[in-house]
Amino acid sequence: MTIKLSVVIPVMNEEKSIKPLFDALAAALGSVDHEIILVDDGSTDGTVAEIEAFAPPNARLVVLNKNYGQTTAMAAGIDSAHGELIATLDGDLQNDPGDIPMMMSYLYDHDLDVIAGRRANRKDGMVLRKIPSAIANAIIRNITGVHIHDYGCTLKIFKKDVAKNLGLYGELHRFIPVLVQLYGAKMEEVDVRHHPRQFGESKYGIGRTFKVLSDLLFMVFFQKYSQKPMHLFGTLGFSTLFLGLAINLYLVALKILGHEIGGRPLLTLGVILTFIGIQLITTGFIAEFIMRTYYESQNKKPYIIKKIVGKD
Repeated sequence: MTIKLSVVIPVMNEEKSIKPLFDALAAALGSVDHEIILVDDGSTDGTVAEIEAFAPPNARLVVLNKNYGQTTAMAAGIDSAHGELIATLDGDLQNDPGDIPMMMSYLYDHDLDVIAGRRANRKDGMVLRKIPSAIANAIIRNITGVHIHDYGCTLKIFKKDVAKNLGLYGELHRFIPVLVQLYGAKMEEVDVRHHPRQFGESKYGIGRTFKVLSDLLFMVFFQKYSQKPMHLFGTLGFSTLFLGLAINLYLVALKILGHEIGGRPLLTLGVILTFIGIQLITTGFIAEFIMRTYYESQNKKPYIIKKIVGKD
């Protein structure tokens, strides 16, 4: 079964938002051939019961056995989607489903693979939400080179092949634009509406900062070295090894000239740098073997073909 649009909505403890959410989706997408996929990510309130009570015929509910986090819930919804296009949407009514038709038109008109929302006039607290978000967005843009202004906006529309090959794990939903770039898809962003939260409480806070930084380090590594880890570990390893050897040769020369070197901290540093360099180079070899095993054992290719023109 193929339909035009699948709307994937991860939810957790959003029972009061469910009926208004269905109403908003019906008003926005009444003329669009679509399905709605709600993924309950371990709710402890009446969210599931509300969905079962008010879900329209074109809605489907996926209930996870516990709370896995938004990324995993989003991945589960995308896996279940049948649409030619897949839209992701928050379940708290801060994203406006009314923007989806406009985004679909923009995607088709500009021949894009992904269209990302940029929250205009964001209705969140300045100190705990807007300022940290602006700083995080600037850091991510400059480090990854993917110039999207609003990494935190869930409202996005993907062509099916892009969405289903993003490789969403951990907490990487914040870095979907980077994953899109790694896939080689064409992406732009447009302004979308943003509403104050009407019900419930935000699942995010200032405490997520360190998680974002940890994920950012992983994304930088994944973006630049996922298929060539030896380029990272080898460069660091040989640099460290040569520095350690240079220090040790300098100390050997001093020893030959009759100087005492046994109590010098520089000797300890030289030995440590030499061993660290060897370990980094060895780690690079191991990472290369793991990468090759990953592709070859699953018959995967380190590339994706967009299309083939002409006879094979």
